Amino acid sequence: MNKLYVLEINFELNGAMESIYPVLLSGENEMILIDCGYPNFLQLIEECASKNTIDLEKLTKLIITLHDFDHMGSAADLKSKYPNIKILASSKDEKYINGKEKSLRLQQAKSVYNDLPDDRKEAALTFQKLLESVDNVDVDITLNDGDIFDWCGGMEIVETPGHMPGHISIYLKESKTLIAGDALVILDGKLAIANPQYTLDISEAKKSINKLLNYDIQKIICYHGGVYQEDIKKSLINIQK
Repeated sequence: MNKLYVLEINFELNGAMESIYPVLLSGENEMILIDCGYPNFLQLIEECASKNTIDLEKLTKLIITLHDFDHMGSAADLKSKYPNIKILASSKDEKYINGKEKSLRLQQAKSVYNDLPDDRKEAALTFQKLLESVDNVDVDITLNDGDIFDWCGGMEIVETPGHMPGHISIYLKESKTLIAGDALVILDGKLAIANPQYTLDISEAKKSINKLLNYDIQKIICYHGGVYQEDIKKSLINIQK
């Protein structure tokens, strides 16, 4: 029987409580984690899995929806502790995840540093150090738009660039669920594009939202915000206005 678990991971960041929502899919032959939190989040993921009576020793794959530090931060730790898992990511993101090229988020952070007011530079340097602390990991399987797999009831890879050029979302046909990564967030109870400050190409992000209208979606899981089920088609159309 195929099961979907939304892992709510609560933590403190910069003095405020935050949450992220990785997804775990379980099927007859596969157990797949989608995104894995910030650096040093492995214990939090394990604790959350344990609360849901999930044995991570059965984990077979980790899919990374984008190479941002809060999505792949614990990938190397996962691979170290559970060496049999396969790491999957967009073919466009592979070079950033394995460290052959500097992360786009770090490039962005360094490019704006000199233009920041002096009172923000210390925090900016701290952020850069966080980005530099992410351990790279090899990608075992690269993913492309339209790839279809029979894992856990069936899934389709949907390229949704904008937040980052290599961003992917995952459509689960059996449950009509979209795992949106950072293509979408829930903000004040409404579906929205992720923070424009961190979205590298807003125009591309809106095109990606339009692309999602081609899918029969009854549930969206946002990495920041959790589960959204309210009039999805209308909500996606409104985002583009």
